[in-house]
Amino acid sequence: MKPKKKNVIAIILGGGQGSRLFPLTESRSKPAVPIGGKYRLVDIPISNCMNSEINRIFVLTQFNSASLNAHIKNTYHFSIFSHAFVDILAAEQTPDNPRWFQGTADAVRQCMPHFLNHDFDYAMILSGDQLYQMDLNEMIEDHIKNEADISIATLPVNAKDAPEFGILKTNSDSFIDAFIEKPAKELLPQWESEVSEQMKSEGKLYLASMGIYIFNRQFLLDVMSDSSTKDFGKEIIPQAVGHKRIFSFQYEGYWTDIGNIESFFEANIGLTDDVPHFNLFDDNNKIFTRPRLLPPTKFKKTSIDKSLISDGCIINAKQISRSVIGNRSRIGSDSVIQNSYIMGNDFYQSIEDMNKDLKNNKQLIGIGERCFINNAIVDKNCRIGNDVHINGGKHLEDDSNELYMIKEGIVVVKKGALIPNNFTIK
Repeated sequence: MKPKKKNVIAIILGGGQGSRLFPLTESRSKPAVPIGGKYRLVDIPISNCMNSEINRIFVLTQFNSASLNAHIKNTYHFSIFSHAFVDILAAEQTPDNPRWFQGTADAVRQCMPHFLNHDFDYAMILSGDQLYQMDLNEMIEDHIKNEADISIATLPVNAKDAPEFGILKTNSDSFIDAFIEKPAKELLPQWESEVSEQMKSEGKLYLASMGIYIFNRQFLLDVMSDSSTKDFGKEIIPQAVGHKRIFSFQYEGYWTDIGNIESFFEANIGLTDDVPHFNLFDDNNKIFTRPRLLPPTKFKKTSIDKSLISDGCIINAKQISRSVIGNRSRIGSDSVIQNSYIMGNDFYQSIEDMNKDLKNNKQLIGIGERCFINNAIVDKNCRIGNDVHINGGKHLEDDSNELYMIKEGIVVVKKGALIPNNFTIK
């Protein structure tokens, strides 16, 4: 039975300060971080909802939410004759509650009065920092068919990855009867679950929680009445195991948690593969984002290989390979970009401003001439001078200053940074 649209609301958790994604979260919330050249992280769960005809969506956030608010306000518009919406709910002080969100469950608890203004039978709770494409209706249908109190999307993982996740054990009916948070490797043999033959052949015998939940309305109200619980994954789900019907919805497609700089970098560069795990070119699973009225990208004497180039760029580079280039990027002549994510710019400089900067020996917005950039993320609106050499890699030690940060060998040039001519990181 396909649930009626009006019966489901989606709640997207924007996360906390996003410290593991710093410095990309220095001036924006985690869901607002640009991904894939032209999207924001929050576009992924919203698009999964919209492709599944779930059109009443709340996004919960509390840190640096201005750019996220602007993005959602400028992007998601629905017919005045529909009940569809995407609303931001930021942490707010009230006479009854002066606190910030204390965890995922506490965030939902504090926002419950807003949810209860709407008619719904099921609440789907999603993370705002994951990359995947899923038909959420299949999960809802299985939830209803199995008369579950909670359903959890689970991903088969191997023994190497299992200690990084909350691992769930299921019975023969796919109901969860045990849970362990980040198990030690020696405990894994007791935590195998029934998976498909394909997953068995790949050695993926353990079910990891994806942080995607469906709650029945009444059960959500019941658990939210206990203000001592702050987090779904650490408290509410483990406490419900053995007492409630918790169904495991196994998902075998591509999924990655954009939790740190390394996973964020790999997810973006992975989009340039010949057959990427995450498919941007799928009419049935479109990724929605803000429509921008930008001109076509212009190239001059540029060799491009395995790269994504967004709209409105002016590129005179010598070579771009295995890189993602964001909107309005400007790259000067004879520059080489490899294995990098250039986020682009929020605006164009006028000819007058450019001439003024050149007259005052100031770098233009964008990347200058004869630069070499490898294994790097260049955040928005940076001014990178001529003959700059940035060669990221495992040979570099972690470092941080006002211009850039190095994490796991990846050089992250901070938003709006001014990198002088002849600057070198190698």
